[in-house]
Amino acid sequence: MAVGVIRPGGRTARVRAAVLQAAGDALVEHGFDRLDLADVARRAEVGKTTVYRRWGTTARLVADLLTDMAEQSLPRADTGSLIGDLRANARLVQRTLVDSRQGALFRAVIVAATCDPRTAEALHRFYAVRIAEWVPCVEQAVRRGELPSGTDAAEVVRAVSAPLYYRLLVSGDPIDRATADRAAEAAAAAAHAGVYTPTSSPN
Repeated sequence: MAVGVIRPGGRTARVRAAVLQAAGDALVEHGFDRLDLADVARRAEVGKTTVYRRWGTTARLVADLLTDMAEQSLPRADTGSLIGDLRANARLVQRTLVDSRQGALFRAVIVAATCDPRTAEALHRFYAVRIAEWVPCVEQAVRRGELPSGTDAAEVVRAVSAPLYYRLLVSGDPIDRATADRAAEAAAAAAHAGVYTPTSSPN
């Protein structure tokens, strides 16, 4: 997950881009608890009434920020092999999480999601979009015969990033490229072994 360049547009798009940039800055600096719409408006150099009319609450603003991040995330790779695609996914997540702004932003949003249902819903939608973006790389591997039929593609993709988020949020261990590659290789090995296929029904 990496955020690209903000797309051009009319005045409405420019205002939204400025407000979302300001909201991200405020989240990184102060966290969700101290996020304030008036402060965001000041940072974005737009009228407070514009921000209150369009977003209304900080939860709605964070939800829109996540929507925008999902829209601007880089597309999946297509290397022609499962391990190549999963490594590309893991390295993209790794680069995002170690980025000074993006890593801090994700921490702030995830913390907010633990206590605010609307933010949690927006975060779940964000990750659903990103998982869906990468699911085809596993489905293609199944069609190529690299993986067993019936492999749960979404679970394989989730398994790639899970160890990286564990380091970000729990252990605090370094999130380097070698760690990303290891996560991809572990997910690929488990998928090859049939771990992500439906279990057989008992007789």
